[in-house]
Amino acid sequence: MTGFGLASTDHENVKFAVEIKSLNSKFLELNLKLPRAYSDKELLLRNTCSKDIERGKVNVSINIERSDDNQKGATINTVLLTRYYKQLEEINASLGANSANLLQTALNFPEVITYTEEEVGENDWEVLHQTFLKALANFNQFREDEGSVLRTDLELRIQNILDFFAQIDKLAPLRVPQVKARLTQFLEETVGKVNYDQNRLEQELIYYIDKLDITEEKTRLKSHCDYFMATLKSKDANGKKLGFISQEIGREINTMGAKANDAHIQQLVVGMKEELEKIKEQLLNVL
Repeated sequence: MTGFGLASTDHENVKFAVEIKSLNSKFLELNLKLPRAYSDKELLLRNTCSKDIERGKVNVSINIERSDDNQKGATINTVLLTRYYKQLEEINASLGANSANLLQTALNFPEVITYTEEEVGENDWEVLHQTFLKALANFNQFREDEGSVLRTDLELRIQNILDFFAQIDKLAPLRVPQVKARLTQFLEETVGKVNYDQNRLEQELIYYIDKLDITEEKTRLKSHCDYFMATLKSKDANGKKLGFISQEIGREINTMGAKANDAHIQQLVVGMKEELEKIKEQLLNVL
């Protein structure tokens, strides 16, 4: 959701400049700065941003620079300022108070400084609006370019998880004979080869094999990864959906780790978790 867009237009000795920047955020936080003369257009600009940007911490800055001949500024009422200043001098003299900063105090009195309201023509607004739309288009293009890079990285992370999964799929069946060998060796060393019930051993093996079985987890994990890739290719804004899918992927990985009972499989599970964490970090940048 990071983005940047800039556009400027020179029109009749006036330069219109619009800058749009955004950072990551779960919701749309829009900070819009525009000249007072265009304050009546704020709602329109906000609605346009809400429709196109959707979410992120967004700062929109609109600046207008006029040539010296077109500059509007403040007007100082010198008569009123002089009157205030003399009154302050008399009061300070009678009280023996500090007379520093009397001019600054007088300038802050009501109606000493008045501001000339800038007149806005319809043509000026049209130029500004088009400049704003151009900056917004540049902003969205920036995010699309960044999104393409993110998609490539996310696809790589999912593929890495699937590669780990393929290795686990090969190792998982090897655990059963290993468990049987360990149990048999333990019984022979503890009670002797002829003193344990072979049928009971088979029952115990069935119990342990059921506890170690990760067939369902493997099926669901593969399904979640395929769904993630399909959602990633969608043109809709699916950042939140991808976040939910990644949570489901995490649940299956954790369950596989809990059932692993094998050092090599545990290492592969750790690798899958590492890739998933990178995916979750990147999803903060996805709409």
